[in-house]
Amino acid sequence: MTQSRAPHDRRNDIRNIAIIAHVDHGKTTLVDAVLRQTHVHRKIDDMGERIMDSMDQERERGITIRAKNASVIYKGVKINIVDTPGHADFGGEVERTLRMVDGVLILVDAKEGPMPQTTFVLRKALALGHKAIVVINKIDRPDAVIDDVVNRTFDLFVHLGATDEQLDFPIVYAAAIKGQATLDVNKPGTDITPLLDTVLEKIPAPAINAEAPLQILVLALVQDPYKGKMGIGKIQSGSIARRQPVMLLGKDGAQTLGKVSDLAVYSGLERVDADQAAAGEIVAVAGLDEVSIGDTIADAENPIALPRVTIDEPTVQMSFSVNNSPFAGREGKYLTSRHLRDRLFKELETNVSLRVHETDSADRFLVAGRGELHLGVLIEQMRREGYELQVSQPEVIIHRDDNGKATEPYEELTIQVPETYQGTVIEEMGKRRGELRHMRLIHSDVGTSEMHLEYHIPTRGIMGLKNLLLAKTRGTIIMHHVFAAYEPAEERDLMVAPHGSLVAHEDGTSTGYAIFMTQERGTMFIGPGVDVYRGMVIGENSRDEDLDVNVCKEKHLSNMRASGTDEALVLTPPREMSLEFALEYIGPDELVEITPLNLRLRKRLLNADERRRAKKSGK
Repeated sequence: MTQSRAPHDRRNDIRNIAIIAHVDHGKTTLVDAVLRQTHVHRKIDDMGERIMDSMDQERERGITIRAKNASVIYKGVKINIVDTPGHADFGGEVERTLRMVDGVLILVDAKEGPMPQTTFVLRKALALGHKAIVVINKIDRPDAVIDDVVNRTFDLFVHLGATDEQLDFPIVYAAAIKGQATLDVNKPGTDITPLLDTVLEKIPAPAINAEAPLQILVLALVQDPYKGKMGIGKIQSGSIARRQPVMLLGKDGAQTLGKVSDLAVYSGLERVDADQAAAGEIVAVAGLDEVSIGDTIADAENPIALPRVTIDEPTVQMSFSVNNSPFAGREGKYLTSRHLRDRLFKELETNVSLRVHETDSADRFLVAGRGELHLGVLIEQMRREGYELQVSQPEVIIHRDDNGKATEPYEELTIQVPETYQGTVIEEMGKRRGELRHMRLIHSDVGTSEMHLEYHIPTRGIMGLKNLLLAKTRGTIIMHHVFAAYEPAEERDLMVAPHGSLVAHEDGTSTGYAIFMTQERGTMFIGPGVDVYRGMVIGENSRDEDLDVNVCKEKHLSNMRASGTDEALVLTPPREMSLEFALEYIGPDELVEITPLNLRLRKRLLNADERRRAKKSGK
């Protein structure tokens, strides 16, 4: 039986809010300002910047990957804050956390205005009926265009079908990095108080039904080293206490009786133990080993399930396989197909947007996610944990209906580039079937001009685009994209130029002499003194065909001079190999070999003769 009791009361001593925005518009910095001003931790000033970004990758990449909870006490009211990711690749995190809260702060950059990911997360919030507070952040920027940004934000609300009540949103102007907010843009703020006052006034208190049986929708999981797996969610009705018997309502009507072994609520940055909690509070519940996202923790005697959370499906897939290169097993701890399978299926417990499918080979798994970044973060995490694996080129997931009609994912792509490079960008986008939807020229105070371009483009057209345009615009391009919808598949092939690779001809160690002789052929990925194996990709050919090269060749002794002495060789520095670059670069016949210490590109077939035969047979 699935239903939810109509709430008839509100709990005024709590507010539950999520902070949503496009990546890099200052969500986590704003949370920092709130935490500091409310002195949530006695050592708060020693914690540095972006306190909520606790994962190593979050700090390195400067983005939020996993949604996180914190709470502050302001004027006797507990404000539970959820910091959400800005990247659409982590939209599964956003969709879940929005179900946990009663209102949102939507941050908009005072210069850039609403961006694609702003649209994505706001659409989800408005669909759930949440009230929004618009925070125009970075008003201290010299190039801020505040009035224009406010107008564009209002237009976005209208475009997304906001109700009249949602359109009547309050606006707070902030400089989060300085910890300042104000309700009047002409009167600078001194602290973050105006924002907190607006939250108390405008965000509704959680609707509860205290007398009804217990209901908690599990929207996140956390693994505690002492308490085991804990399900996190907001108590919709009733109350919960330690050692209380509860019923876990899972998929397909499954019911499991359990007991609450531990209960925690959020206080500041930490989870703290609690003996009991009432409706409206966000809690973490331990003792239910089988708990998964979307389940309902309900009253043991009168279990009533809440509607399960629905998550958008993945759009990109790639194969993860056991590392079988000649260097396999040198650097990793976890090498076998059992290790790989266990790790991937463990990730499914908390990463709700991910899908893992077993294939006809026990050593290979098909992994689908919301984008290259989503899968890239998982790969990087596994590599840091000591796994060795190989991954294939990312591919979009094509859907076919009963009539055999194909649909493929399309994205909204936003590009900002200096005016001098607009022709280069427009030409490349045309090749990739990008449809120009909007174009405007932005003049800056320093006399430069930038083009703002908005495209509707197949996800296939975005594969490999970032590195290509960075090279063609000398690193001056800024681009963001977000999934729009599945639409009829583009019949014509994309006119994407294939690349040719420089492939190592034999096993050995690269030498400066051999690289000097090879570098005129293209761009090198390795320098001298690097161990290579036959079939390893060591550079990009300047022509669009593969070329086998010998990078282990040494200068032999001649009657003129010794082998070790020669004129100074000028070597071009190799291109730095990042995981994002490697995934964008590889072709359909190539793999990325990933170990804790190295990233290597290789051909699927290491033997050159086998590659030639496969090419002839069209495989």
